[in-house]
Amino acid sequence: MLRVAIVGRPNVGKSTLFNRLVGKKLALVDDTPGVTRDWREAKARLGDLDFTIIDTAGFEDRAEGLEPRMRRQTEAALSQADAALLLIDARAGVNPLDRSFAVWLRRMGLPVIVAANKCEGRAGEPGRIEAFALGFGEAVALSAEHGEGLDGLYDALSTLGVRARDETAGTEPGDQARPLQLAILGRPNVGKSTLVNRLLGEERMLTGPEPGITRDSIAVAWSWRGREIKLVDTAGLRRKAKVVEKLERLSVGDTLRAVRFAEVVVLMVDATCPFEKQDLQLARMVEEEGRALVLAVNKWDLVESPASALRNLRAAVEKSVTQARGVALVTCSAQAGTNLDRLMEAVFAAHEAWNRKVSTSDLNRWLEVMTTAHPPPISQGRAIRIRYMTQTKTRPPTFLMFVTKPADLPATYLRYLSNGLRQAFALPGVPIRFETRKPDNPYAGKKRSKDEMRKMSRHHGKRRK
Repeated sequence: MLRVAIVGRPNVGKSTLFNRLVGKKLALVDDTPGVTRDWREAKARLGDLDFTIIDTAGFEDRAEGLEPRMRRQTEAALSQADAALLLIDARAGVNPLDRSFAVWLRRMGLPVIVAANKCEGRAGEPGRIEAFALGFGEAVALSAEHGEGLDGLYDALSTLGVRARDETAGTEPGDQARPLQLAILGRPNVGKSTLVNRLLGEERMLTGPEPGITRDSIAVAWSWRGREIKLVDTAGLRRKAKVVEKLERLSVGDTLRAVRFAEVVVLMVDATCPFEKQDLQLARMVEEEGRALVLAVNKWDLVESPASALRNLRAAVEKSVTQARGVALVTCSAQAGTNLDRLMEAVFAAHEAWNRKVSTSDLNRWLEVMTTAHPPPISQGRAIRIRYMTQTKTRPPTFLMFVTKPADLPATYLRYLSNGLRQAFALPGVPIRFETRKPDNPYAGKKRSKDEMRKMSRHHGKRRK
């Protein structure tokens, strides 16, 4: 399949065009220059053309700071592309940075399509004509925001000689296993992007000492020991009170969506300052979303006395992360690459538990033992009885209980049952859901029939009189 990388200086509309071609708002879009920092790719369709589109960072030509690292990321994206789509701002015209991009692309030897964005009306026509000076022929006039001019882009892509083809032909939907959706979550600067790069074995994500480098949630296809994974790097989440800028709010929303669509979430914490209030809030959020959780304690190589630190960590987890009791805790160093296999083993163990189905017979035998050892409390002078229990779904494990007085069953008793389920059926680190329902009264119908008979008898007696 054809792979096309969108390149250009900041704020010319690359991410807007990317979203338009993909048909979803995958990339963050804002008026602030330099929103995109890591490159991302997705399947795109234009008419009968199927291709992969790559969104890259727009960077200034500077020698220091983030810009050189962003340039290397764009170079890596172009090394995997079959063609480049150089996007310019037609209303601003061609500037020196556009020309340096053109020189750079010419050296790379890729086929180049020039597109003049923001060509609504006639205001962008002079800039489009000026683009001839870049040396790649006539520029395609389009408006990524309004979806205008895409027919011209279709014609330009068609000339590259790649027509759409159905890559799924001859395969059944179940032929390929669905990849595990794995999201990396944590506060800013705990090493999430470094971990992703170490797992992938390449500098796929932009990293550095500056907090908040990652803005978009970037998904990458990967495999570990033959098992397919969709690995998602997310932006660091600060406390809600500190999130005031629009761009950071967009990043937070993108991260929350990544967690919502994940199956397993690795929550990274910093070993030098573990389990701050924000870490606990993030763990609670993962549990509320019903995702399986694994704790990765990063920068373990910086800990002076690992044995005592590990004991303190485990005690803090048992005390603080009660909503996912038994969650796996893996100490690691993303920078040094230590214990990453253990981390992935914990991820797949959590995924297996998240998908576990317990038979109804085993559940009810277990329930009898639990209620005998510690019966439900008495409410309004009458005992609460749990008649029956069954698992209604997985992902996360959800159990339906038939209870004589469901509204009066306290949360403390549900926690007692939840902890017992985790221990008896190996469900550590996954949220457990309970649904309660009052059982039907088997005599209700018979009682109503007798009442009706009495009424009918009185009615007939009155008629006889």
